[in-house]
Amino acid sequence: MIKRVRSWWNGAEKQETLTISEDNIPQHVAIIMDGNGRWAKRLGLPRIAGHQNGMKAVKRATIAADELGIKYLTMYAFSTENWTRPKEEVDFLMRLPQEFLAIELDELIEKNVRIRMMGQEEKLPSHTVNALREAIRLTEHNTGLVLNFAMNYGSRREMTDCVKQIALQVQSGELSAEDITPELIDQHMLTVDMPDPDLLIRTSGELRLSNFMLWQLAYSELWFTDIYWPEFGKQHLLEAVAEYQRRTRRYGGLK
Repeated sequence: MIKRVRSWWNGAEKQETLTISEDNIPQHVAIIMDGNGRWAKRLGLPRIAGHQNGMKAVKRATIAADELGIKYLTMYAFSTENWTRPKEEVDFLMRLPQEFLAIELDELIEKNVRIRMMGQEEKLPSHTVNALREAIRLTEHNTGLVLNFAMNYGSRREMTDCVKQIALQVQSGELSAEDITPELIDQHMLTVDMPDPDLLIRTSGELRLSNFMLWQLAYSELWFTDIYWPEFGKQHLLEAVAEYQRRTRRYGGLK
């Protein structure tokens, strides 16, 4: 089935009719939510105002993904490198999951969304961890969209931990070097029970991966937009999915 959706962005400067096929919706979409601070600066607001409005964009993206039939949505919320930011900003970012879930969790439960988190709990404040754990507990039996927050996450740390775990198994005799395969590595990743992302979206015009899911993004389609994250809405997700559907995924082959 084909859906035609008229998309508006950049005010009234550009209009395009998007063609969305319900038979080719990406199963897993990952998003690098970038540009909160620059959005706020452009408007003469403090950076934390950008993060506050970015939280609203998380809800818009989640609802839009659910309506489209996307099964997994991974949001890069806080990286292992973000600790170098000013303490006031970090403290504010650490309060956002608690605030977001306090406001939105009931509606997410109603929509059958399942919350999960990937990343290292160490260093995260107890109020952040407790809010996420409670949301995970309350939604663990939901069967709809999986909303996966990458918190205190870094792909190099993830891969380093994976190598250490496998090395210990080899050292103990549980595994041999010949047993190490891409499939085995998958089983030691934080996304063990999730498919690799079909589509990566990054906002704000930056063209890099920033230590995000480097193993899992090996064959993902990449879509970049100049839109700052607080501006991101359903129409931008539709635009990204429409572009995804226009591409042919070859996985290194010639088909």
